[in-house]
Amino acid sequence: MRSLIPNALTALNLVLGVFAIITTFHGDYFTASLLVFSAMIADGLDGRVARAFGVSSDFGKELDSLCDLVSFGVAPAFLAYVFLLKDFGWTGAVSAAAFATCGALRLARFNVNTGKVKGYFMGLPIPASGCVVATFVMLGVKPGGYLFPLMVAIFAYLMVSTIRYPDFKGKGGEPVRVIPAVVSLAIAGYIILTYNNAYLFAPFFAYAVFGILNTAFGLLGSK
Repeated sequence: MRSLIPNALTALNLVLGVFAIITTFHGDYFTASLLVFSAMIADGLDGRVARAFGVSSDFGKELDSLCDLVSFGVAPAFLAYVFLLKDFGWTGAVSAAAFATCGALRLARFNVNTGKVKGYFMGLPIPASGCVVATFVMLGVKPGGYLFPLMVAIFAYLMVSTIRYPDFKGKGGEPVRVIPAVVSLAIAGYIILTYNNAYLFAPFFAYAVFGILNTAFGLLGSK
């Protein structure tokens, strides 16, 4: 019976992702973005509840990955396409498809490396990447040129990259370096002060930037 609760939260993640796709279809981009964000909350709770109840299982882990692909891979890709990528023809379509595909690759690699990669995430986690795209759409900003397709493509790549992102709960993992943390917080603050409704986009974007800077400083031997 206890296993039903975390699995129900995982299923809720999927339901919210499907609702995000449906609301996107109806042109309600703001609600669709909020639904993707809400799916991330459900996704964050299921694992914690499973560990608290002592009912973690391989079934739950596989179900979680399948739901994550819909909520943070397909739903944000579809949202980005309907919002603006459709205006770029095949370039926009490829960007959306690449995002969903890289999300699937990210999840598969995560499942395979669970016992090897500890204390950090290898590549930007798909919930964070999906929420970056979704919350950017929430801003209602349509940048000129090919900036938006490029942005979607970059975040697709970050998911399958080897950039190390601290998970803030593992021990012996990637350390949090001071300068990258300060720069990332400054970026988040600037975004919040500059754009309306950026209170959700800013932390996700700052986390993505932080991983890049933190990894780069680590390669340079800086603290």
